[in-house]
Amino acid sequence: MARISLLAPAKINLFLEVTGKRPDGYHELATLFAKVSLSDRIELDAEPAEKEDLHLTLSGPLAEGLSAGEDNLALRAVRVFEEHFRLPLRVHIRLEKHIPFGAGLGGGSSDAGTVLLGLCRLFGKSPLELLPAAARLGADVPLFLYPDTFLKGEGIGEKLTPVPAPAVLPWAVLVYPDTAVPTKGVFARLSLPDRPSVLTSLSNLDKLIMYIRQGLSPAQWQPLLFNRLEEAVLPYISSVRNVKECFSALGASPLMSGSGSTVFAVTTDRNQADDLADKVKQKGRKVFTVRFGGNRDENN
Repeated sequence: MARISLLAPAKINLFLEVTGKRPDGYHELATLFAKVSLSDRIELDAEPAEKEDLHLTLSGPLAEGLSAGEDNLALRAVRVFEEHFRLPLRVHIRLEKHIPFGAGLGGGSSDAGTVLLGLCRLFGKSPLELLPAAARLGADVPLFLYPDTFLKGEGIGEKLTPVPAPAVLPWAVLVYPDTAVPTKGVFARLSLPDRPSVLTSLSNLDKLIMYIRQGLSPAQWQPLLFNRLEEAVLPYISSVRNVKECFSALGASPLMSGSGSTVFAVTTDRNQADDLADKVKQKGRKVFTVRFGGNRDENN
């Protein structure tokens, strides 16, 4: 039985605008994803089998309360791989959870995408061939089939364009206020922006991408960070609002990731990040100091 160990990184949204609503009820987005070094750890043992045989073992500091059953995205990802390549498998997944659930960090999507990536490496398949199937698991899942740190997302977030990263990447402080925010409720509260606002946002997103490609320091592109969904979270969930206010009082430029509840602030280096992390620590908060990017493969 072949084995591979991978890190499943979290993501943050440096920019998120809602550009419209589709007839099927999903919202159209324009976003800039960034992967960070906070990661789950996945170990896969897999081999072809006459009959499917799947097992998932959960561990780690944030595994409590998560299902290891059929509804877990990591197991569903195996089935997507099997169906696409018509290849029944015997698979044992060991998933060590470090990314909070319901935090706007894409933890479940990353687990699913990383399982697909690992199976592709074990069986010599192309991950990009699985992009449409991965999107059916969740809009963020395709993000984790790419090696890139920064990716622009369109559609419901599944239409992705890699953004070349500079040689020196920034750091960030993530604060999870121990409050899970259901995405469905956030979009239900959201009022769609008017067309002029959307056009301004799209122009700012283009500038943000250009500045990052040029390798400018975070101080130069932080004013462009934006998340439309804050309007549907901050007035309603005090724990998220309090984190953002705490960051702002310290002179940082905070932003909520995705539909919440994690709030982050970008820094230029590790020392600045560590100092900021110490100042925002409070009872009931999980604080992570992370770098952008990070190693995906534990075998090297």
